[in-house]
Amino acid sequence: MTVEERLNSVREKIAVAEDEANRPKGSVQLVAVSKTFEADAIRPVIASGQRVFGENRVQEAQGKWPELKSETAGIELHLIGPLQSNKAADAVALFDVIETIDREKIARAVADEMRKQQKQLRLYVQVNIGMEPQKAGIPPKETAQFADFCRNDLGLTIEGLMCIPPADQNPGPYFALLAKLAGECGLSRLSMGMSGDFETAIQFGATSVRVGSAIFGHR
Repeated sequence: MTVEERLNSVREKIAVAEDEANRPKGSVQLVAVSKTFEADAIRPVIASGQRVFGENRVQEAQGKWPELKSETAGIELHLIGPLQSNKAADAVALFDVIETIDREKIARAVADEMRKQQKQLRLYVQVNIGMEPQKAGIPPKETAQFADFCRNDLGLTIEGLMCIPPADQNPGPYFALLAKLAGECGLSRLSMGMSGDFETAIQFGATSVRVGSAIFGHR
């Protein structure tokens, strides 16, 4: 299959999952994860109408997205990988959405940079939904308190929650927990689900899914 065919297949599966979950058509945003792929591999996906993309690393994204954004209007770029505080300025300058606000130091750094650059980004709190030591994210029990800190103390607009469930377990209960936490925080956006489980995530209320290999192929 070509990359265009794979993209259309993912779009069709999202539409079916929306229908099966009795959700409105188009209620789930597709974030095409282009990490590790060069600009020439991304252009056909843009040409097929995709405008929302996700990258894991600030430095890698800097090498391709300024040019790609200059070529096509309306690109929305999400940072979906861990952010280091020394990269906060670059991240705020390049990205439109940061989905990985996961600790006070990062929240403060992003808030400071948005003020300096006079730029408002949309932000998500990353939750370590499976309490895995190797993964970033706020512990589930601390999510509501951290979201309140970001909003009340730092004046940040938190749009939603993001998670990556444990790879070797049924993701459903973890997606359900993230949806529950979002409700407790008064948040309506849920970034959850990747190439192997995005249809399940949609059943549990995902408003955006991050799909890479099912579109671009294996890296």
